[in-house]
Amino acid sequence: MDRILSADSTPIAYRRQGEGPPLVLVGGALSTAATDAPLAALLAPRFTVVTYDRRGRGASGSGADGVRREIEDLSAVVRAAGTGASVFGMSSGGALALEAAAAGLPVGLLAVYEPPYTPGASGLRFKARCTDRLHGLLAAGDRAGAVELFLTATGVDAATVARMRRAPLWPGLEALAHTLAYDDALLGDGAIPAERFTAVTARTLVVCGGFSSARARASTRTLAEALPRARHRTLTGQMREVAPQVLAPVLADFFARDVYVRQAS
Repeated sequence: MDRILSADSTPIAYRRQGEGPPLVLVGGALSTAATDAPLAALLAPRFTVVTYDRRGRGASGSGADGVRREIEDLSAVVRAAGTGASVFGMSSGGALALEAAAAGLPVGLLAVYEPPYTPGASGLRFKARCTDRLHGLLAAGDRAGAVELFLTATGVDAATVARMRRAPLWPGLEALAHTLAYDDALLGDGAIPAERFTAVTARTLVVCGGFSSARARASTRTLAEALPRARHRTLTGQMREVAPQVLAPVLADFFARDVYVRQAS
């Protein structure tokens, strides 16, 4: 992997593959560039796809954390990707992409899949409880407990979590547990920051799965309505863990068509 220094000199590791207009993929919680590899491979025939290890993950450095630092990291990766780069963000990576665009990141085209906002009174209470528990577990050094909290909060049942704890992938998830606080910070109190997102000037595609929870589907529709230049798309039969082979053609169609429109206008 190549590396670029973020604004605070933290090294951020990234990988570039494919040919065509630059497209940066931003992973969600507990993910690395390797997590995005299947989707990147499907998009690489039409785009120069850049995946990266977010701060504190994989081959990237840790440095100071915070939303501003993550925005600076993404800005550095977008610059490395090249002029006119588009951005796709998965889950909390979508929240990061939106925050960066609202802060002035020059992105012409943006797509997000189910940023996990939890608007509404019950959603805000749920987010507050999760935030308190997460910080308590991390402060106590209970990395396994933090990962389990994240999984159960996102709908993974207890039996599946128990199987995961016995699987070879579990130590890798525990190694990333501290970064759950970064993703939690990106979501604020859980509400969609509609006023701040009026500053997002990019054409935006907001995507959800047809089999995702009612809250997730409603949240993405509300998000699309809050963004000045957004449209909403539901992928039939998909859930939070969307299949790359289903998502890739949708992203390719959106980015390729809109790049053509931009270049022609």
